[in-house]
Amino acid sequence: MFVIGLQIQFFIFYSKSLSDEENLKLFGKCNNPNGHGHNYKVVVTVRGEIDPTSGMVINLTDLKAYMQEAIMEPLDHKNLDKDVPYFADVVSTTENVAVYIWENLQKRLPAGALYKVKVYETDQNIVVYKGEETTSEK
Repeated sequence: MFVIGLQIQFFIFYSKSLSDEENLKLFGKCNNPNGHGHNYKVVVTVRGEIDPTSGMVINLTDLKAYMQEAIMEPLDHKNLDKDVPYFADVVSTTENVAVYIWENLQKRLPAGALYKVKVYETDQNIVVYKGEETTSEK
């Protein structure tokens, strides 16, 4: 398996379906109805057979372009709740960000190539998403 990573920044942590008090209790210091900024690190793992001609599982130039389209353009320096339609009805937690990235990348990559999306909110708060199979590392 091969991995590639990048860093993005966006704003999150407020659910319109909860009261201000419930948001504060659930999200703590990260709660803010006007947005809360984070610098995230995203690591994407792809898998597949190594092409004997190119020596690669996937061309890294292509993978970087897919990541630019699927992750950077829609998310980087955005207020997720206000600027990204997906999060209009989905709480913008790190878990849901990982799902969003998975779904966007999977549309662009060859079938079966996407293995894992890992989103670092901090060094201690990490979400790993593998499609239907998910784990959260805290």
